[in-house]
Amino acid sequence: MPNWGGGATCAACEKTVYHAEEIQCNGRSFHKTCFICMTCRKGLDSATVAAHESEVYCKSCYGKKYGPKGYGYGQGAGALSSDPADADHCLQPKVTKPTNPNPSKFAQKLGSTDRCPRCSKAVYAAEKIMGAGKAWHKTCFRCALCGKSLESTTVTDKDGELYCKVCYAKNFGPKGRGLGNPGVVEDATV
Repeated sequence: MPNWGGGATCAACEKTVYHAEEIQCNGRSFHKTCFICMTCRKGLDSATVAAHESEVYCKSCYGKKYGPKGYGYGQGAGALSSDPADADHCLQPKVTKPTNPNPSKFAQKLGSTDRCPRCSKAVYAAEKIMGAGKAWHKTCFRCALCGKSLESTTVTDKDGELYCKVCYAKNFGPKGRGLGNPGVVEDATV
């Protein structure tokens, strides 16, 4: 069947994948809805994918199928990690150098011009979280001080940087005794 649309072919359903909906892993393209674990059929993303040759799995199924076996190799805390060493190359979009310093509105809608303030890499729509007026990767959306992963309900920002509520209160909240207003000092001689 001819590929009239100009997009890549989905590795799962073999239909055309257009750039706005394309996810890449191991040099192959997928629709977002086709990017699922080969075993349990759960949807995958950059944080949950584990690739083995031409197959994609969630990290749990990958560990069960290809991870270490035997006594002492459990799934709980303290267990050895069964994450693949090559998972970092999945979902890394093709980054092309823009030839136009003023990108079109079409390119801006695709999200390819947004840069993550934490890692300076391109942020695409599938992985974008907005915070402090900027686009962030899900994995970079963490407190600048303690590194805790943040959500829309736990994030605070100051000067374009993200903080959890605890770190923000400790470093930028009110200081002093009482209600925390060090500017007001009662005069004991009155």
